[in-house]
Amino acid sequence: MAPSVLTLPGLHGSGPSHWQTLWERRRENIVRVKQRDWARPECEAWVAALENAIAGCAEPPVLAAHSLGCITAVLWAASGAGAVAGALLVCPSDTEREDAPAELAGFRPIPMKRLPFPSILVASSTDPYLSVERSFGFARAWGSRRVEIGPAGHINAASGFGPWPAGEALLDELL
Repeated sequence: MAPSVLTLPGLHGSGPSHWQTLWERRRENIVRVKQRDWARPECEAWVAALENAIAGCAEPPVLAAHSLGCITAVLWAASGAGAVAGALLVCPSDTEREDAPAELAGFRPIPMKRLPFPSILVASSTDPYLSVERSFGFARAWGSRRVEIGPAGHINAASGFGPWPAGEALLDELL
């Protein structure tokens, strides 16, 4: 059986037509990391929820993270706890940008060191929360393979990404 996959949604979670939710419904080995409060994120609580979810896996899981979920994964990795088999990091939210919402301040600074597992960073040339330049910087620092899919907004349901088979193929590469 394939390793388990943990999805890490971003701020406000992932709604019913978001690619993470659709993948969770279709594939038995995908489980969402649940957060106590999706609207008022607390970094320590989000990282602890990820740590608990990883500890509950029979083998190192693959992470499928979006937006603030990516930053949560990177912060968890910087803590040196546990092990994961890889990570799909889709549109990491740049919590250090000038116009970042105040509730994301606890997710700073963003660690800029190599991740201890394989990762793929998926970027969009029109993401409102991550500049193209910053996506290159994250990919370099984290040792991630960077995949840009063009003008795709934040790669969420609002940007027209429901099932997103191309993203699922990237996940399968990590599996």
